[in-house]
Amino acid sequence: MKPLLEVLDLCVTYTAWPGERSTALSGVSFAVERGETLGVLGESGSGKSTLAAALLRVIHANGKIEKGVVRFEGRDLMQAHASELRRIRGGRIGSIFQEPLLALHPAIRVGEQVGDVFAAHQPMSRRAVRERSRQVLKTVFSKEAEGIADAYPHQLSGGQRARVLISQAVVCNPPLVIADEPTASLDPMTQNEVVSLFRSLREQSELSMILITHNPLLLAGLADRILVLYAGKVVEIGPAEDVLYSPRHPYTRDLLRCVPPLSQGGGSIGKSKLPVIHEDSPTLEVSEQKCSFDGRGVARMEACTLREPTALALTDAHKVSCFKYGG
Repeated sequence: MKPLLEVLDLCVTYTAWPGERSTALSGVSFAVERGETLGVLGESGSGKSTLAAALLRVIHANGKIEKGVVRFEGRDLMQAHASELRRIRGGRIGSIFQEPLLALHPAIRVGEQVGDVFAAHQPMSRRAVRERSRQVLKTVFSKEAEGIADAYPHQLSGGQRARVLISQAVVCNPPLVIADEPTASLDPMTQNEVVSLFRSLREQSELSMILITHNPLLLAGLADRILVLYAGKVVEIGPAEDVLYSPRHPYTRDLLRCVPPLSQGGGSIGKSKLPVIHEDSPTLEVSEQKCSFDGRGVARMEACTLREPTALALTDAHKVSCFKYGG
């Protein structure tokens, strides 16, 4: 069976100044199977949000998809007409944005905003649209659904607004949802509640997800596979358990080392200093004539300064781009 989504050699650039283009994504390739959750992990500036925007072809005006294939349900979205993309966005691919308060209209009640997404893709009566909106909100909120539907975004908490965005993303029963840092502005307890909701939605339907985050803890127990993005390139991809517990790329290991440990006695963070990744992440103008992680990794090799490593298959499912393993 073919993957639900297949991405091949996706490259995106931005124009910062006239005549000066910088690379944000370079040669990104991966696939998402039906019912699978793919976690996309990386620090700020690694290209995660650009990837989400490129998949839906909603790149900012100063950006350009230079090349690549984004094949969804057998159709290359890079070649799709604008009218076809409008049908797919929201209808076949749901999306969840980073900041709920900015993504929601401040002067429209929440139930109506969820219903608007459904109405845009399903020509039904106003009553049927309202009923579908409340049905989805009840699935996401349970006992709070009626009050939430009649509320305005500013009357809700951050966690409630995040759930509203999730309701919009799934109201049309799309086979794929792209969630770009959906818990970034939430406290840890609310983050766990949202992750539990994602897990519940997966169990109720054959929902595929791309969950983008900088926090590896959110992917444990939810993601089937994890793609690690660094400087716009895929440096590691493999089963979630392998990437989280046996990471191979130095960048992946450093990311995981930066996760705050919990004390043995309870939920408080210990007093020891957290490790940090040396130096800053590379700028978009960095030369491609060397490994982009060169200068930040401790275990450098001579080849790191000469060229980019190629992706090597450690197993059938686990690939890494690092000279430590050849290439």
